Amino acid sequence: MKRILLIATFLSSFCFSQETDSLHLKPNKELDSLKISKKEERTKLIDDIVITGTIKPVSRSKSPVAVEIYTQKFFQKNPTPNIFEAVAMVNGVKPQLNCSVCNTGDIHINGLEGPYTMILIDGMPIVSSLSTVYGLSGIPNSLVDRIEVVKGPASSLYGSEAMGGVINIITKNALTAPKLSVDLMTTSWSENNLDFSTKFNVGKKAASLLSLNYFSFNEKIDQNRDNFTDAALQNRISVFNKWNFQRKENRLASFALRYLYEDRFGGEMQWNKTFRGSNQVYGESIYTNRVEAFGMYQWPLKEQIITQFSYNYHNQNSFYGTNPFNALQKVAFTQTYWDKTFGKHDLILGATFKKTFYDDNTPGTLATDGVTNQPMNSPIFGVFLQDQWEINAENTLLLGYRYDYDKIHHSVHSPRFAWKFSPNPYHTLRFNFGTGFRVVNLFTEDHAALTGSREVVIKSDLKPERSVNGNLNYIWKIPAGGRLVNLDASVFYTYFTNKIVGDFDTDPDKIIYDNLHGYGVSRGASLNVDFSFSFPLSVNLGVTYLDVFQKLDNENEKTQQLHAPKWSGTYSLTYKLPQGITVDFTGQFYGPMRLPVLSNDFRPEYSPFYSLANIQVSKSFKSGFEVYCGIKNLFNFTPKDPLMRPFDPFDKNVDDPVNNPNHYTFDTTYGYAPMQRIRGFLGVRYILK
Repeated sequence: MKRILLIATFLSSFCFSQETDSLHLKPNKELDSLKISKKEERTKLIDDIVITGTIKPVSRSKSPVAVEIYTQKFFQKNPTPNIFEAVAMVNGVKPQLNCSVCNTGDIHINGLEGPYTMILIDGMPIVSSLSTVYGLSGIPNSLVDRIEVVKGPASSLYGSEAMGGVINIITKNALTAPKLSVDLMTTSWSENNLDFSTKFNVGKKAASLLSLNYFSFNEKIDQNRDNFTDAALQNRISVFNKWNFQRKENRLASFALRYLYEDRFGGEMQWNKTFRGSNQVYGESIYTNRVEAFGMYQWPLKEQIITQFSYNYHNQNSFYGTNPFNALQKVAFTQTYWDKTFGKHDLILGATFKKTFYDDNTPGTLATDGVTNQPMNSPIFGVFLQDQWEINAENTLLLGYRYDYDKIHHSVHSPRFAWKFSPNPYHTLRFNFGTGFRVVNLFTEDHAALTGSREVVIKSDLKPERSVNGNLNYIWKIPAGGRLVNLDASVFYTYFTNKIVGDFDTDPDKIIYDNLHGYGVSRGASLNVDFSFSFPLSVNLGVTYLDVFQKLDNENEKTQQLHAPKWSGTYSLTYKLPQGITVDFTGQFYGPMRLPVLSNDFRPEYSPFYSLANIQVSKSFKSGFEVYCGIKNLFNFTPKDPLMRPFDPFDKNVDDPVNNPNHYTFDTTYGYAPMQRIRGFLGVRYILK
């Protein structure tokens, strides 16, 4: 606590003593100063170009698919070292920690688990399968120009894994990126993060962006005194290089490479690398090597034909106590599409090919004889067609269809329908209907299968999951004193068949994987409100209601989805003071969520209501510098008893009838929030344009 007070005192004395280089910010009167006579024209000033909803650039107001846009500036209100933590600021998106020891996790959209969320980088499926657990924390914020979020199935465009939604990370364009960008941050827990990027031109028609991210956290902290690290130690380096080219008639061409290395550890406080894989001191040690390549090329033809491609190589070397987990994944992807306009019809016709190789040392890659190793080697061919028809100024219709062929699951069909009705610039109604599918992903995406605390059982040959989704979105722009109040409301319903589920309840020592003999449902509603007052205060509030459950054919009761709170939300308040000083108060709140408890568990089955709040004070200077500091987890919330029997992690004394009459076993899956208590942070940014 003393370190936090020292940081806060230092920042206060630094920021508020500056006068000569201050930037005076007055209340935003941009809309008033333009003196636009028609209120309708005022609403057109706020628009963005989006790609994710329809695969081609289109203004957000004209897109029949609801797309949410978040810029790098938005995420800087609560600075984090990676995308995984940053997206917590998005309403309805939850970065879920799946292990209270090594702190790996995945991203949930509308309560659906990580394998249902497709993570794209520049429209390419770089992050999938194994890396939904191990690759997300390695994506630094320094790469990001903006993030686009589509909630609901998008399989008609993006194929398998896009059942719950799509998060598209749009990286900076080397042609327009700043010449130099530096962001250095540290915390009172000694978490150190460096983001560095520089841009250089090669001749007059090419530019290259070189970005480096380094994150280091090496201090063992155990504030809850269970003899386990509260946060996983990490050493991570990410190097990113992107090239953009200027071509005739503004044709597109880009290429990017990224390398990631991470050394992550969580476990007992006395662990060191000599204990890796031993049964003397428990530790979870994970080495990750990852290479990514992706790009696009527009053919030099009169017709608009674009080819996109990506490749990723992911090597995992891990120990969970005495259990080794070694995995190798290679994914190659390419697609070519033709974009053509016929009158009021925008047509896209494309073909895709994706090949996934996956091998590990678990039963997930064994042949049917249970002895022979049989790596996954799965090619998927696909074709898709989309027609966006602007019927008139008020109505736009989108029809889409995708056909995929997989050698195991054979033909998969994915239709899509979207309709946008906008009678005037103030009101927009969007209705989306579509199907999603997910080919069998290996159970090793689920971290609980790797810890060694439970035996994994695959009950039968798993079939591909299918889903049907409907989504209704309404946007209302309310003029108020020269400003706009933006209301964005949605209701959604998704119905799953053949859902692949892990049964944690039947046997506390096992995870039993099988297709659900019944159905699953994800339904709910969300509301986002944005407003800027006449004085320099802007507010962003979001709330989501979820009902995510499964129901078996032979049972009347439904089972609530794990880690899917009924109520959740986000809040962000920004107040701008004179002399370039900004105060940001941000956070998330979560209602009770069902947790994976053991038989006769003394811990509650549902988490309490809690909020993770942060406050930041920043000051900008005309020279390009910005200094910021603040406090994270302001309310000092951490889960209680995240580990079962931390004093016996190798289950050596499970059968003790006196001290363990309920036969509890060591378990790491109960934790539902970070174990990091209140802490301070301090950072500095510099941008040379």
